[in-house]
Amino acid sequence: MTYAQIKQLNSKLYFTLSDLTRILGIKRVSARVLCSRYVKSGIFVRLKNNFYLTAQKRDSLSPDDYLKIANFLQVPSYVSFTSSLREYEFTTQVQRGFCESASVRRSVRFSIAGAQFNYYKLKKKLYFGFIKKNGYFIALPEKAFLDALYLYLMGKYKIDLNALDLGKLDKGKLKSFLKVFPPRVKEMAARLCKI
Repeated sequence: MTYAQIKQLNSKLYFTLSDLTRILGIKRVSARVLCSRYVKSGIFVRLKNNFYLTAQKRDSLSPDDYLKIANFLQVPSYVSFTSSLREYEFTTQVQRGFCESASVRRSVRFSIAGAQFNYYKLKKKLYFGFIKKNGYFIALPEKAFLDALYLYLMGKYKIDLNALDLGKLDKGKLKSFLKVFPPRVKEMAARLCKI
């Protein structure tokens, strides 16, 4: 593989088998074999079926790139919990190489490209309160806090409540989002945020 071909592969966040067949001028079967060999040798990193990135690209990923990958690995999903609160600077907890997301499909963990991606399943009625920012979906800080609190009260998530700057949360948005959450979440959020 030439430098120009690798540069083409690195021009996007990740590439597919179709990209590889087009760039190298090889058949899909050959591209699959090449990817398998390159993954084993550490030249490529497999994100999921038929999607890859080069090890060189992995080493230069930005924090936003990791969040885009988090959205891509499980669809639909949005970055939430402490990962979202960290992006908005509402917490002192810093988790490098670790991304948490909300999903309606399943709770699952992936370890890829030197990072850990955790997905927590939420009920469909709780799948809201996120925006698209810099090419990825991320919970608003108030929703990220409530997502974390919801799972915390269910015993499925750990969060250091003392590390959160709850005074920065918009109380109007909190009240609006809380309408669909169970009573335990409403009570604890009201106590913690003085609403």
